[in-house]
Amino acid sequence: MACFFRRSVAAQLSRICGAHEDVFVPLLSAIPPSKKQLSPGLRLTVNSLVKNGTFSRDADLQTQTERLVKQVKEDGVVQEAVAGHGVINFRINTLLLAEVRRVLLKEQNCPNCFNIKLDMFSVLLSNSSPNIAKKFHAGHLRSTIIGNFIANLKQALGNDVIRVNYLGDWGMQFGLLGAGFQRLGSQEKLQENALQHLYEVYVQVNREAEHDGSIQLAAAEFFRRLEQHDEQALSLWKQFREITVEEYKKIYERLGVYFDQYSGESFHQSKTREVLKDLQSQGLLKTTEKGTGVVDLSAEGDLSSYATLVRSDGTSLYITRDVAAALDRKERFSFDEMIYVTDKSQSVHFQQLFQILQAMGHHWADGCVHVPFGLVVGMSSRLGEVVLLEDILNEARYRMLQNMREAKTSKELADPELTAEQIGVSALIIQDFKGPLISDYKFDWQKVLQAQGDTGVFLQYTHARLRSLLRMHSSESHTHFNPAQLQDNRSLSILQHLLRYDEVLLQSSLDLQPRRHDHFHLASSAHRELQVKGSSAEVAQARLRLFSCTCSVLSNGMKTLGISPVEKM
Repeated sequence: MACFFRRSVAAQLSRICGAHEDVFVPLLSAIPPSKKQLSPGLRLTVNSLVKNGTFSRDADLQTQTERLVKQVKEDGVVQEAVAGHGVINFRINTLLLAEVRRVLLKEQNCPNCFNIKLDMFSVLLSNSSPNIAKKFHAGHLRSTIIGNFIANLKQALGNDVIRVNYLGDWGMQFGLLGAGFQRLGSQEKLQENALQHLYEVYVQVNREAEHDGSIQLAAAEFFRRLEQHDEQALSLWKQFREITVEEYKKIYERLGVYFDQYSGESFHQSKTREVLKDLQSQGLLKTTEKGTGVVDLSAEGDLSSYATLVRSDGTSLYITRDVAAALDRKERFSFDEMIYVTDKSQSVHFQQLFQILQAMGHHWADGCVHVPFGLVVGMSSRLGEVVLLEDILNEARYRMLQNMREAKTSKELADPELTAEQIGVSALIIQDFKGPLISDYKFDWQKVLQAQGDTGVFLQYTHARLRSLLRMHSSESHTHFNPAQLQDNRSLSILQHLLRYDEVLLQSSLDLQPRRHDHFHLASSAHRELQVKGSSAEVAQARLRLFSCTCSVLSNGMKTLGISPVEKM
C-alpha cells in the first residue's frame, strides 16, 4: 500500500527538483515502526540524492536539504517534512493511512510502484532438478522451495515467469541402469513400485560392476545406443523418465509447487555439437595435451583458468549441455533474466557457464543469475537418517498431527491430515528461510515445529486466528468506518508495517532473499490488544477493517513464500 504514498511524495519532489517522479519513487523507504518512531512516514536519504545528481557534491548538503524541505507543501498526504541527519523524513497523514482499503484500491491502478520493467520482463527460472529413475532426495528440497519462492515473487511483481525443472536425465549412469534393468529388471515390479524397483536395480548392478568388468562394458554399450537413438534403448529410457516425472509431480503437489516445463540434459544433448562447432569457429575451443577440449577463461590467455567442455574421447560434459540449454532457452523464450537455483558447490560451474556465454558474444548472459544455497545437516525421521523427501513430508505431517491432537486450543477440522500437512510444509519452509540462503544450517524437528517464535506453525496460527475473528464478525458490515479510531500507537504501528509491504517485495526481488517476509509477530499480538468484542460499534468496525487488510497482506506474503494459508487450526 506504500505505492500511493510514495507516488504522492515523489510528485512533490518532482515538482521541486525538476526530475520525473519515477526517479524518486525507489529512493523512498517506509520508516520502520519503533518505540521512538510512532508517526508513520517515508524516508529519503541525502546520499541517494547526491548519487542521482539531484544534490551537488560541491555545495553544502545540509543547506541543500533544508532548502528542499522548505519547498515541500503540506497536502492531503504529506503533513510535514523534516530534515534529519543525512535524511529527510516525510510524516504522512495518519487518517488517510488508516483508510487502508481505499488506499489499497488505488494500488490496483498503480501496480508498478518502483518503476520495475514488468509487462515486457520475462524471467526463466530453473530449479529443483532431481535425477530421474531415483526417488526424490531430500537434498533437492531447498532448490525446490527457494526456486518456487523466487518464481512467486517475480510473478507478484507482474513479471512473466517460466518455471523450468531441468532434470538430470542423461549420462553414463543411465547406461548402467539400462544394462542393469535388462539383466535384473521386471516390468511387473516397475508397475507396482517403479522408483523403488529402479533404485534396487541400480544399487545391485553398481555392486556387481565393482567386480565384473563386463557390466561396465554393457553399460557403455547401452549408453552408446542411447546416444545413437537406438529404438529399444530409447524406449526403455523414456519409460524410466515418464514414470519418474509422474511420481515427482505427486511430491510437488504436496509442496504446492508446479512447473511449466520439465526439461533435461537429454533435450540438449543433440545440440552440443553445434555449440562445440561454434566455439571452434570463434577460436575459443582449444585442445590440451591430454586431448580434452577447453575454453580459456583467464584474463591473460594463459589457460590459468579454463573450463573443460570435451573429454579426450570426444564426449561432452555437463557444462557443454548447460551452454546448449541456455542458448536454446534464449531462442525459445526470449527471456530478460534467467535464474538458476542450486547448492553453493556449483558456484564455479555457473561462473564458468556465464563466462563462456559472454565469450561467445552473448551479452544477454548479463541477465543470468545463480542463486546458491547452503546445506542442511541432520534431517531424519522415525525411520532414522533420511534421504527421501517423501519421508520428511510424512514426518512433518505426523508430528504436526500429534501436536494438534495434544493441543487444547485446536479446532474441529474437516480434514485434520490435510491441515497438518499444510502446517508441516509451512514449518519446513519458514525454517529454511530464516537466515541467508547461502548459509548451512542444522535441522532440528523441535525448533521446526515450535508453536511460538519465528516458525511456520506460529505464522499459520496468526493467520488462522485473524480469519477466525473475521468469520466471527462476518455479519457485521465494516464497509464504512471512522479512521480516527485507528490513531492509537498499536494500530499505527500495524499500519506502518503494511506501508512497508511493497518495499519488502522490491528488496527481495533485488537480492532474491526471502527472510524479510516472515515478520508477523505484530499482527499476532494486535488481535489480543485491539479487542473487537466489548468495544463500541465504531471502534469495532475500524479494528475489523484493520484486521481484514492485515490478514489480506499476511495471506499474500505467505503465498509468495510458497505457503498455503490455513483457515482453522
